[in-house]
Amino acid sequence: MTAVKAIICDFGGVLTSPMIDGFTAFEDTSGVSVEHLGIAMGKIWERDGAHPLFELETGRMTETAFLDGLGEQLTAQLGRPIALDGFGESYFRHLHPNEPLIDYMRSLQARGYRMAICTNNVREWEPLWRAKLPVDEIFGVVVDSAFVGVRKPEPEIYGITLERLGVLAPAALFVDDIEVNCDTARKLGMRAVRFRSTDQTIEEIEAALAET
Repeated sequence: MTAVKAIICDFGGVLTSPMIDGFTAFEDTSGVSVEHLGIAMGKIWERDGAHPLFELETGRMTETAFLDGLGEQLTAQLGRPIALDGFGESYFRHLHPNEPLIDYMRSLQARGYRMAICTNNVREWEPLWRAKLPVDEIFGVVVDSAFVGVRKPEPEIYGITLERLGVLAPAALFVDDIEVNCDTARKLGMRAVRFRSTDQTIEEIEAALAET
Protein backbone atom coordinates (compact mmCIF):
# COMPACT_ATOMS: atom_id res chain seq x y z
CA MET A 1 0.00 0.00 0.00
CA THR A 2 1.26 3.47 -0.90
CA ALA A 3 2.52 5.45 2.08
CA VAL A 4 0.58 8.59 3.00
CA LYS A 5 2.66 11.67 2.32
CA ALA A 6 0.02 14.39 2.48
CA ILE A 7 -3.01 15.35 4.55
CA ILE A 8 -5.80 17.39 2.92
CA CYS A 9 -8.19 18.93 5.43
CA ASP A 10 -11.46 20.82 5.16
CA PHE A 11 -11.88 24.10 7.05
CA GLY A 12 -15.44 24.78 8.26
CA GLY A 13 -16.90 22.18 10.59
CA VAL A 14 -13.59 20.33 10.89
CA LEU A 15 -10.96 22.86 11.95
CA THR A 16 -13.78 24.92 13.47
CA SER A 17 -16.89 24.39 15.54
CA PRO A 18 -19.93 23.13 13.58
CA MET A 19 -21.03 25.54 10.86
CA ILE A 20 -24.62 25.26 12.05
CA ASP A 21 -23.61 27.39 15.05
CA GLY A 22 -23.19 30.42 12.81
CA PHE A 23 -26.55 29.84 11.14
CA THR A 24 -28.25 29.33 14.51
CA ALA A 25 -26.92 32.64 15.75
CA PHE A 26 -28.18 34.31 12.58
CA GLU A 27 -31.59 32.72 13.07
CA ASP A 28 -31.72 33.98 16.66
CA THR A 29 -31.12 37.59 15.59
CA SER A 30 -33.07 37.67 12.31
CA GLY A 31 -35.81 35.08 12.65
CA VAL A 32 -34.65 33.57 9.35
CA SER A 33 -34.09 29.82 9.72
CA VAL A 34 -31.72 27.56 7.82
CA GLU A 35 -34.82 26.08 6.22
CA HIS A 36 -35.90 29.54 5.03
CA LEU A 37 -32.44 30.13 3.56
CA GLY A 38 -32.52 26.78 1.77
CA ILE A 39 -35.95 27.41 0.27
CA ALA A 40 -34.92 30.88 -0.88
CA MET A 41 -31.77 29.59 -2.57
CA GLY A 42 -33.80 26.84 -4.21
CA LYS A 43 -36.21 29.42 -5.64
CA ILE A 44 -33.32 31.46 -7.03
CA TRP A 45 -31.78 28.29 -8.51
CA GLU A 46 -35.08 27.42 -10.18
CA ARG A 47 -35.50 30.95 -11.53
CA ASP A 48 -31.94 31.60 -12.70
CA GLY A 49 -30.77 28.10 -13.58
CA ALA A 50 -27.74 28.35 -11.27
CA HIS A 51 -27.50 27.70 -7.54
CA PRO A 52 -26.51 30.99 -5.89
CA LEU A 53 -24.36 29.34 -3.22
CA PHE A 54 -22.41 27.38 -5.84
CA GLU A 55 -21.95 30.57 -7.85
CA LEU A 56 -20.72 32.39 -4.76
CA GLU A 57 -18.32 29.63 -3.73
CA THR A 58 -16.74 29.47 -7.17
CA GLY A 59 -16.22 33.22 -7.44
CA ARG A 60 -18.75 33.67 -10.22
CA MET A 61 -20.95 35.80 -7.96
CA THR A 62 -19.90 38.51 -5.51
CA GLU A 63 -20.89 38.41 -1.87
CA THR A 64 -22.90 41.60 -2.37
CA ALA A 65 -24.89 40.16 -5.28
CA PHE A 66 -25.50 36.94 -3.34
CA LEU A 67 -26.73 38.66 -0.19
CA ASP A 68 -28.84 41.20 -2.11
CA GLY A 69 -30.51 38.49 -4.18
CA LEU A 70 -31.09 36.26 -1.19
CA GLY A 71 -32.46 39.15 0.85
CA GLU A 72 -34.91 40.06 -1.91
CA GLN A 73 -36.13 36.47 -2.16
CA LEU A 74 -36.50 36.15 1.62
CA THR A 75 -38.39 39.44 1.77
CA ALA A 76 -40.88 38.16 -0.80
CA GLN A 77 -41.03 34.74 0.86
CA LEU A 78 -41.53 35.91 4.45
CA GLY A 79 -43.53 39.07 3.78
CA ARG A 80 -41.24 41.35 5.74
CA PRO A 81 -38.02 43.23 4.94
CA ILE A 82 -34.93 41.03 5.23
CA ALA A 83 -31.48 42.62 4.97
CA LEU A 84 -28.41 40.39 5.07
CA ASP A 85 -25.71 43.07 5.35
CA GLY A 86 -22.95 41.88 7.65
CA PHE A 87 -23.96 38.23 7.41
CA GLY A 88 -20.37 37.06 6.92
CA GLU A 89 -19.03 38.92 9.92
CA SER A 90 -21.89 37.68 12.11
CA TYR A 91 -21.45 34.11 10.90
CA PHE A 92 -17.73 34.01 11.66
CA ARG A 93 -18.15 35.55 15.12
CA HIS A 94 -19.93 32.33 16.08
CA LEU A 95 -17.45 29.97 14.41
CA HIS A 96 -14.65 28.98 16.77
CA PRO A 97 -11.33 27.19 16.19
CA ASN A 98 -11.20 23.47 16.95
CA GLU A 99 -7.99 23.87 18.93
CA PRO A 100 -7.34 20.16 19.65
CA LEU A 101 -7.57 19.25 15.96
CA ILE A 102 -5.51 22.28 14.94
CA ASP A 103 -2.81 21.17 17.39
CA TYR A 104 -2.97 17.67 15.93
CA MET A 105 -2.59 19.03 12.39
CA ARG A 106 0.42 20.99 13.60
CA SER A 107 1.92 17.77 14.92
CA LEU A 108 1.37 16.06 11.57
CA GLN A 109 3.21 18.89 9.84
CA ALA A 110 6.07 18.47 12.33
CA ARG A 111 6.14 14.74 11.51
CA GLY A 112 6.90 15.63 7.90
CA TYR A 113 3.53 15.28 6.20
CA ARG A 114 2.64 17.75 3.47
CA MET A 115 -0.39 19.68 4.62
CA ALA A 116 -3.23 21.29 2.66
CA ILE A 117 -6.56 22.96 3.29
CA CYS A 118 -9.20 22.40 0.61
CA THR A 119 -12.25 24.55 1.35
CA ASN A 120 -15.47 25.63 -0.29
CA ASN A 121 -15.48 29.28 0.66
CA VAL A 122 -16.24 32.86 -0.31
CA ARG A 123 -13.66 35.20 -1.84
CA GLU A 124 -14.65 38.15 0.34
CA TRP A 125 -14.54 35.99 3.48
CA GLU A 126 -10.90 34.96 3.12
CA PRO A 127 -9.61 37.39 5.80
CA LEU A 128 -12.37 36.23 8.16
CA TRP A 129 -11.70 32.50 7.93
CA ARG A 130 -7.91 32.79 7.84
CA ALA A 131 -8.05 34.76 11.10
CA LYS A 132 -9.51 31.67 12.81
CA LEU A 133 -6.32 29.57 12.73
CA PRO A 134 -2.59 29.70 11.95
CA VAL A 135 -3.06 28.70 8.32
CA ASP A 136 0.39 29.44 6.93
CA GLU A 137 2.19 27.97 9.96
CA ILE A 138 0.65 24.54 9.38
CA PHE A 139 -0.60 24.31 5.80
CA GLY A 140 1.78 24.73 2.90
CA VAL A 141 -1.08 24.58 0.37
CA VAL A 142 -4.45 26.33 0.53
CA VAL A 143 -7.03 25.66 -2.18
CA ASP A 144 -10.08 27.91 -1.86
CA SER A 145 -12.96 27.21 -4.23
CA ALA A 146 -13.68 30.91 -4.70
CA PHE A 147 -10.21 31.46 -6.17
CA VAL A 148 -9.92 28.32 -8.34
CA GLY A 149 -13.44 28.35 -9.78
CA VAL A 150 -14.45 24.82 -8.77
CA ARG A 151 -15.81 23.43 -5.51
CA LYS A 152 -16.07 20.14 -3.69
CA PRO A 153 -17.24 17.57 -4.65
CA GLU A 154 -16.13 18.45 -8.21
CA PRO A 155 -13.09 16.27 -8.99
CA GLU A 156 -11.15 19.21 -10.43
CA ILE A 157 -10.60 20.85 -7.04
CA TYR A 158 -9.09 17.64 -5.68
CA GLY A 159 -6.77 17.49 -8.68
CA ILE A 160 -5.64 21.06 -8.11
CA THR A 161 -4.89 20.28 -4.47
CA LEU A 162 -2.90 17.14 -5.31
CA GLU A 163 -0.93 18.97 -7.99
CA ARG A 164 0.01 21.77 -5.62
CA LEU A 165 1.03 19.25 -2.96
CA GLY A 166 3.10 17.34 -5.49
CA VAL A 167 1.59 13.94 -4.67
CA LEU A 168 -0.59 11.37 -6.41
CA ALA A 169 -4.00 10.45 -5.02
CA PRO A 170 -2.91 7.17 -3.31
CA ALA A 171 -0.40 9.16 -1.23
CA ALA A 172 -3.02 11.55 0.13
CA LEU A 173 -5.45 11.33 3.05
CA PHE A 174 -8.53 13.56 2.87
CA VAL A 175 -10.53 14.81 5.88
CA ASP A 176 -13.99 16.40 5.56
CA ASP A 177 -17.26 16.49 7.48
CA ILE A 178 -19.44 15.92 4.39
CA GLU A 179 -19.76 12.36 3.14
CA VAL A 180 -20.14 13.19 -0.56
CA ASN A 181 -16.84 15.08 -0.45
CA CYS A 182 -15.16 12.05 1.11
CA ASP A 183 -16.78 9.76 -1.47
CA THR A 184 -15.25 11.74 -4.33
CA ALA A 185 -11.82 11.61 -2.67
CA ARG A 186 -12.09 7.83 -2.41
CA LYS A 187 -13.21 7.49 -6.03
CA LEU A 188 -10.12 9.42 -7.05
CA GLY A 189 -7.89 7.00 -5.14
CA MET A 190 -7.33 8.82 -1.84
CA ARG A 191 -7.96 7.55 1.63
CA ALA A 192 -10.67 9.58 3.36
CA VAL A 193 -11.81 10.18 6.92
CA ARG A 194 -15.20 11.72 7.56
CA PHE A 195 -15.06 14.06 10.55
CA ARG A 196 -17.70 13.31 13.19
CA SER A 197 -15.74 14.24 16.28
CA THR A 198 -12.18 15.30 17.01
CA ASP A 199 -11.22 12.10 18.85
CA GLN A 200 -12.76 9.86 16.20
CA THR A 201 -11.00 11.76 13.41
CA ILE A 202 -7.57 11.63 15.05
CA GLU A 203 -8.01 7.92 15.75
CA GLU A 204 -8.98 7.16 12.14
CA ILE A 205 -6.17 9.28 10.71
CA GLU A 206 -3.62 7.51 12.90
CA ALA A 207 -5.02 4.13 11.87
CA ALA A 208 -4.69 5.08 8.20
CA LEU A 209 -1.13 6.31 8.68
CA ALA A 210 -0.22 3.10 10.51
CA GLU A 211 -1.34 1.00 7.53
CA THR A 212 1.55 2.24 5.40
